[in-house]
Amino acid sequence: MKIALAQINPTIGDFDGNVRKILEFTRRAVDAGAQLAVFPELAVCGYPPADLLEKPVFVARADEAVAQIAHASARLPIAILCGYVTPAPHGSGKHVMNSAALISNGHVEFVQSKMLLPFYDVFDEQRYFAPAKQQHICHFRGQSLAITICEDAWNDKSFWEHRRYKVDPIEELSRQGATFILNLSASPYWRGKRATREQMLASIAQEYRVPVLMVNQVGGNDSLIFDGTSIAIAPDGSVRARAASFAEDMVCFDTETLAGDIHARAADSQEDVTAGLLDALVLGTRDYVRKCGFSKAVIGLSGGIDSALVAAIAVQALGAENVHCYGMPSAFSSQGSIDDSRALAKNLGIAFDVLPIGDLYDRFLSTLSGIFAGRAQDTTEENIQSRIRGNLLMAVSNKTGALVLTTGNKSEMSTGYCTLYGDMVGALAVIGDVVKTQVYTLCRWINREREVIPAAILDKPPSAELRPDQKDTDSLLPYDQLDPIVEAYMERYESAERIAASLRLDLETVRTVIRMIERAEYKRQQAAPVLKVTPKAFGLGRRFPIAVKVEV
Repeated sequence: MKIALAQINPTIGDFDGNVRKILEFTRRAVDAGAQLAVFPELAVCGYPPADLLEKPVFVARADEAVAQIAHASARLPIAILCGYVTPAPHGSGKHVMNSAALISNGHVEFVQSKMLLPFYDVFDEQRYFAPAKQQHICHFRGQSLAITICEDAWNDKSFWEHRRYKVDPIEELSRQGATFILNLSASPYWRGKRATREQMLASIAQEYRVPVLMVNQVGGNDSLIFDGTSIAIAPDGSVRARAASFAEDMVCFDTETLAGDIHARAADSQEDVTAGLLDALVLGTRDYVRKCGFSKAVIGLSGGIDSALVAAIAVQALGAENVHCYGMPSAFSSQGSIDDSRALAKNLGIAFDVLPIGDLYDRFLSTLSGIFAGRAQDTTEENIQSRIRGNLLMAVSNKTGALVLTTGNKSEMSTGYCTLYGDMVGALAVIGDVVKTQVYTLCRWINREREVIPAAILDKPPSAELRPDQKDTDSLLPYDQLDPIVEAYMERYESAERIAASLRLDLETVRTVIRMIERAEYKRQQAAPVLKVTPKAFGLGRRFPIAVKVEV
């Protein structure tokens, strides 16, 4: 049997659009000679639908959409397997189940619901779904299909040292005589996950000696980015089909010959990881802007590396004609910063205008002079400059209908080296999950063929330019020391003592950084959504109280 893995980019709640995509890819699968087209988890409604699942009309619309698919495909010589939501059993305490429907001959012939419901990091499925109590083999065209949904495949005792669940749906279905395993996924991307996912699925294929096929959602939905990278693996663990990453795609796999389409290579080198990270940020930015109903972006260019990277990402995501940047110099801004911004804008082919803020800043200080009398200047005056810039960007956004993209990185957001209602203003934090050292890596990758980001921007010491001769290192550790602390504490929850020992840093230095991180929680919870590209990002997957005393 020839199976098509159709990784589509659904929009949450766009039932008509998602149905059109499913039918379009089904017809492509027919043209490719496939007998079964497999679509991602919750492809009908998009993932994650979150509290939309509490609305009865949403659940009813999902059922109607499946009926539309069945009716429209009734005369096609192919079956469809796609994810949707079904009503939960009475007495389960939930409204819905996360399910997969096998559609053939104009009606639903088989339904399998998800058994393992993740409730860690960005996942909160136990809030919404009732779990399947048991799994059944689906007999289809002489094959015994083990149909699983995403997390159902992430509990193999041979691969994971620590398992999250007592049961393993794959093991249970294998006992029932599965001839191959199908997995419908909406598995979010983070740096390094594609390789992990492939290794895990290969382990399952080798353990049960059957082919394993996984189709994954692609696209950005709010903070989450889905990479696709759908895959088919032979019983010996070798990859026989692999779809593209970060783009809609379809690959076919023949269960008899074990031959399939390879549209992308394995993501196993550092170059692949860097390229994938950039592709993820571009996709996340494009889908966030467009799925929210916008087409244009506004960015404040400081002459620094962070805003340069965000501008370059925005151009790839939206097109140069849809990106407008502004330089907003104060008395502390160097001429070099304006010149560097102009050079960047020219290289990117984007519009760039200068809005000097000196007069506005003077008026602020004049208005506040009575209140500030007798008090020394401090970060208050610095933050006023940042907030003036935020106001100007939001005014342009309101007038033109373009979204403001914030330019702060993870190192700054972690330590609170950012200004509420100033440089944090905007609709999306494009690089809010990218530490500063990785920002440099991405910029050099962008420059690998030609100079897009001027060398002067890459070479200059980082500075907010809010006071004379200011450098980031006046307030922060050098980033090559700071970033490993941020990653260890933020992403792995390591203790100060362990971090200091492993990085060979002074314990009090590490504790000082951790205190900065903890004190900045109130800022982060008011920040724009952050595109998630690491195992632990700010936002949905990190939930901490604001008013709290933390021992360091």
